[in-house]
Amino acid sequence: MTHSWPLFERDHRFDLGGDFRWTGEAVDQALDERLLANQALGAWDCDLADNRLTWSPGVYDLFGLPRGASVSRDEALSLYAERSRAALDRLRAHAIRHRRGFTLDVELRPADGGRRWMRIVAAPVCAAYQAVRLQGFKRDVTCEYR
Repeated sequence: MTHSWPLFERDHRFDLGGDFRWTGEAVDQALDERLLANQALGAWDCDLADNRLTWSPGVYDLFGLPRGASVSRDEALSLYAERSRAALDRLRAHAIRHRRGFTLDVELRPADGGRRWMRIVAAPVCAAYQAVRLQGFKRDVTCEYR
């Protein structure tokens, strides 16, 4: 799955069902961990000024990394399969340049071993018509690729 979508679809794309919709508040405060744990899902944020990542515990779990560890974007990208990393770089650049959200399935090689498929749902946060952050969800979709 790979596609981009206009920002006015953000509420629809970030709706996880029930009464839970992530509004983009701070990653560590906005999440109901019970809901996210049941869905093998986590929220993330990337500051485009310095590529600083902020992850919820579920994202650390998807990448097979210790919760709360300091992870650079380059370190995270090293855990993507090469084709997935290239596809992410292209779609991410398009999203930032054109202020569009995107959805992409990628193959991971988690730090704790094995292989996993992950769906990324992302949208830029803009200030004065310029993307300043990307944020969204990452969800384990390995079962869809078996």
